[in-house]
Amino acid sequence: MKTDYSALMQAMGYEFKNPALLDVALTHSSYANERHAGECNERLEFLGDAVLGLIAANYLYETDRRDEGALSKLRSSVVCSEALASYSRKLGVGQYLKLGRGEEMGGGQNRTSILENVFEALVAAIYLDGGFAAAEAFALPFLEKELAARRQAKFKDYKTLLQEIVQQNPGESVRYVHTGESGPDHDKKFTAEVHLNSNVIGKGSGHSKKEAEQQAAREALRLMGY
Repeated sequence: MKTDYSALMQAMGYEFKNPALLDVALTHSSYANERHAGECNERLEFLGDAVLGLIAANYLYETDRRDEGALSKLRSSVVCSEALASYSRKLGVGQYLKLGRGEEMGGGQNRTSILENVFEALVAAIYLDGGFAAAEAFALPFLEKELAARRQAKFKDYKTLLQEIVQQNPGESVRYVHTGESGPDHDKKFTAEVHLNSNVIGKGSGHSKKEAEQQAAREALRLMGY
């Protein structure tokens, strides 16, 4: 267990005015109970959960135009146990944790539930030490990277995503029109348009008709703000 937090604060990009808050954030209940002294990070965890939820909700509200249900799913995905634990691992938090002997012997430094809770506690500690803006500056880069990865994995099929969005408005439909092809047989290039009702909302090109349709859908999504 490391007790010099200077490298950790550098990794976090935040220097505490009150280092005692960081110390509490890193203190597991097993350690506090074993020593019969001091405060553990459970109260900070409670606060951090709420602050982190607000940071995620605020960011999604400002950057994503989908409905409440979709936004709630996205928020849940970036503040779930696995995601939060992964953020702690990226910071190398495990080596700084104050754990009881049993937890330490049992590999608590890398346990998902413990690392999840400590990340929430760190968010709360920064919030108490420096305010909401400081907590947001710390947490948001983690959330943005996780969201980008999940969006890329989920939305790589642009045609499917566009169809789902259009279906939210009854009476509207999309269709794809192939507008041309060029080049030799071994290196054909196809072009396509995607039409919303009778309006062209995106154009694309590719080495197959399917790829051209995907790129047309991608342009349509970009122009729609997705």
